[in-house]
Amino acid sequence: MVKHFGNQIEPRIKNNYLYRMEYWEEINDKLKPWIDTDLNKTVVDLFAGCGGLSLGFEANGFKTIGYEMDENATKTYNHNLIGECFNEKLNVETQYPKADIVVGGPPCQPFSVGGKQLGLKDSRDGFPIFLSAIRQLEPEFLLFENVRGMLYKNKWYLREVIQELEYLGYNLDYSLLNAKNYEVPQNRERVIVIGSKEKIKLPSQIDRNVTAGEALGKLAFEYDKNSKFFTDSMDRYVAKYEKASKCVNPRDLYLDRPARTLTCRNLAGATGDMHRVRLKDGRRRRITVREAARLQSFPDWYEFIGTETKQYNQIGNAVAPNFAYNLAKNIKNYIYNKNPNEYIISENEQLMLFENEAVYQRR
Repeated sequence: MVKHFGNQIEPRIKNNYLYRMEYWEEINDKLKPWIDTDLNKTVVDLFAGCGGLSLGFEANGFKTIGYEMDENATKTYNHNLIGECFNEKLNVETQYPKADIVVGGPPCQPFSVGGKQLGLKDSRDGFPIFLSAIRQLEPEFLLFENVRGMLYKNKWYLREVIQELEYLGYNLDYSLLNAKNYEVPQNRERVIVIGSKEKIKLPSQIDRNVTAGEALGKLAFEYDKNSKFFTDSMDRYVAKYEKASKCVNPRDLYLDRPARTLTCRNLAGATGDMHRVRLKDGRRRRITVREAARLQSFPDWYEFIGTETKQYNQIGNAVAPNFAYNLAKNIKNYIYNKNPNEYIISENEQLMLFENEAVYQRR
């Protein structure tokens, strides 16, 4: 594994010369599936998508079993990972194989103030499915992620989920984490909830900021006949969009900082906030599938199945694998009974989810 010294990466020897790995080379080297036979732990990944979360666990030696209703995402998972993903639409009656850990990103039905607000009784939502898996498997550990919007008008629902997990006997730690603080070249805030029958904490932040330029390398300056450049009319549309949205800086990709959050909309859709690179000659081009994957910290060997739009959607929906790697590594440390205080000095102020909304506004 690559060792870090502050913001530096340990040099390696290549062709008898000291060689410092680029970020994308490091990701290619670190995020490789393998099975730790001494660990011998199985993870069930619900709503697994294309496998971003499972990749983080497999790169730590866990065995994985995925469940995903999208056919192309399922094929991507099975094409790249050791574990098997089942193309299946889950429900509260689904039966699962024995597993030690349950993880996932349950889709959260957005409830309007005037809506039915059925909470855990709403069959359209993914959390009843997640909770039914917890009741059935009684895992040693659990982990789920969701969009930051769950902390606002739907925070009452998050409270229901947390209370139910606590009722089932789990000690929980939860916070709004940003993937850029875990070696991902992207601003990507997510609600992360981790649980165990024993006391457990989320991992502390890593003192290293990775820029979009470090992730893309020379890809950011390359183009060919298949590159999609903005037309004059698109440039005019974007200018109007940015003016109307009171955008101070153009929403181009800045290589000296982490990227904006990647979503299905700003990757696959021809929108005003589409992710794009401005070349030295002033032209702007849409980022490629591989560039989007790098900004999500997918290794270059990870291949996505389906049309270009389907691939963009899989990437936009994914848990950033290097973020997942750090979450999985945290759980592995607890399993091996390593002193968490040596590995973690928690800087995550426990979110006062239900008393103080100001804590969400600090970012």
